[in-house]
Amino acid sequence: MTLFLADKVDKLFPGVRALDGVTLKLEAGSVHALLGENGAGKSTLIKVITGLYKPDGGRLVLDGSEVQFGSPHESASAGIGVVHQERNLIPGFTVGENILLQKLPTSRGLVDRSAIRTEAARWLAELDLDLDPDQPVTELSVAQAQLVEIAKALSVESRVLLLDEPTASITPNEAERLFRVVAKLKNDGRAVLFVSHKLEEVFQICDTVTVLRDGASVLESGPLGDLTRDQVVDLMVGRVHEALALPARTVPAADPLLELSGVGTASGHADVDLSVRPGEIVGLYGLVGAGRSELAKALLGLDRITAGEVRVRGQAVRIRNVRDALRNHKIGYVTENRKEEGVFLEQSVSRNIAVTVWDRLRKVLGYVPAKAEAAMVAEYVEQLGIRIASPAQLTGTLSGGNQQKVSLAKWLAAKTEILIIDEPTVGIDVRTKDAFHTLIWDLAANGLAILLITSDLPEMITLADRVVVMRDHRVQGEVANDHDYDTMSQRVIRLIHAEGTTAA
Repeated sequence: MTLFLADKVDKLFPGVRALDGVTLKLEAGSVHALLGENGAGKSTLIKVITGLYKPDGGRLVLDGSEVQFGSPHESASAGIGVVHQERNLIPGFTVGENILLQKLPTSRGLVDRSAIRTEAARWLAELDLDLDPDQPVTELSVAQAQLVEIAKALSVESRVLLLDEPTASITPNEAERLFRVVAKLKNDGRAVLFVSHKLEEVFQICDTVTVLRDGASVLESGPLGDLTRDQVVDLMVGRVHEALALPARTVPAADPLLELSGVGTASGHADVDLSVRPGEIVGLYGLVGAGRSELAKALLGLDRITAGEVRVRGQAVRIRNVRDALRNHKIGYVTENRKEEGVFLEQSVSRNIAVTVWDRLRKVLGYVPAKAEAAMVAEYVEQLGIRIASPAQLTGTLSGGNQQKVSLAKWLAAKTEILIIDEPTVGIDVRTKDAFHTLIWDLAANGLAILLITSDLPEMITLADRVVVMRDHRVQGEVANDHDYDTMSQRVIRLIHAEGTTAA
């Protein structure tokens, strides 16, 4: 039985046809994959379905009746739940309040705190998630916040559940927990839409698939069991995807640009030692909660360093903030959270890229010549292959991959010499991921010192020259990378589970 149908849906933006006659059919008791490259229209379609965007053509049908949603609240009230790729929790609220936000229990006109705790605990238990409903969401890790988002969507008892990159920021164990919940929803007769760039997950849990390319459906509701991985990738990109082959690159013998010696932080790091030389990619690997992103932020002055020494170009430094890191030490940081920290969504592409170099371009009385800014922006748009209608386009209207390129462009424009890149390809399709890998490789070949943080072990093994493994905010050991996946994965995993600090 068809629970939901998006029939020949169009969506237009200035200079862009984001959706061109897209059809999506979701059946009761089925998990349906929605696939496509970044910019193919997946997130736009979800925003149309959930009332964030009004379609410019076509129709939406729920349970046999045509519907029109003017807001996400109307969509949710009709029985459509959604977990967006970017988190939408309210920072000032608790875990329980966020989960039950659509229908907060009350007693005699007041919010019933006891009922919130009881009801939220039920949905947390559905995910086997051991969290206190009274805990502020600001204290959650990225993975925990993502799972709370899923509990929030389940709490409205949706007949249709849309999952947009739900596993992008969670561990494999947490993903398996989510897949068990998805299987239960399927057995209960609900329709689940699963959007992911991880094809191994798609083939593991999905029954049918719709593939979008350039805003149009190139496959509508095809049985996934009839397709191979290469056939799916071919549908997504228009050709069979070839394995990435990177050119040879030699790390020059040179003193480190960045060194940490016995570093401790207010977040709990202790005795952290690592170094990065010019032209070198040093990987920082560990499970979610290992403290990798927190260490990066401490290096930028966003957390207090309580012990040890940080040296840049051989000199001990105390970095006060991101501005100090960039202006005085030429350190840039491509954050994992591009939506909230990486780019200004409501500002133009031009402004986002130029923001780090206004001081350099500024003339007398603070005037920034438009011609100089435009030339600089055009250089990096072309270099990184950023797909835009014009430099004036709002960054929030770009695909996730292009937003990530804009985030990277602003640091390259600032002529950084040390670049910290945190989860560069989360939520990015296979072809764009390859483009990022080539770009990072080329940046190192041109002398940039790169500290790479990624939870994607194949990505780490593809790119890093050395892999530093962390657990519980400490360095477990270091592995020289021979780029052989089988041997490297075994050595890295052994370090993650090893007791005490070891070398490999």
